[in-house]
Amino acid sequence: MSGATIRFPPSRDAYLRSHAKLAALAMAAAMFVLWLMDDPNIWVGAIAGLGAIAVRGWYLVSEEMAAVWELDATALRGPGERHVPLADIARLRRMGSFVQIVTIGGDKHLIKFQADPDATIRTIERARA
Repeated sequence: MSGATIRFPPSRDAYLRSHAKLAALAMAAAMFVLWLMDDPNIWVGAIAGLGAIAVRGWYLVSEEMAAVWELDATALRGPGERHVPLADIARLRRMGSFVQIVTIGGDKHLIKFQADPDATIRTIERARA
């Protein structure tokens, strides 16, 4: 890597897809709990789950879309003054639309909502080589 900085901005589409999956899970879980409670209106769980995740998504979107990671020749730099030297990376792992960075010391960081997490991992791996 030749002195250039590569940015890994979050993808709004990945954010929306992740929240859609989370909403489906929350809807099913809430309906299941109501079913276990023998509530005849289990459909309310679907509305509650969807509403909860929609509010969460709306509330966090501006913060999550501002979380950009940058890669230079020596390190990854992320939001909140995160700094991960490339030599300290022990493992990179895809987790849905996230890339998990595990350091030799055991610290874990997430590059969230990547449009192509596999490409993000390949880019970081090339920089480490």
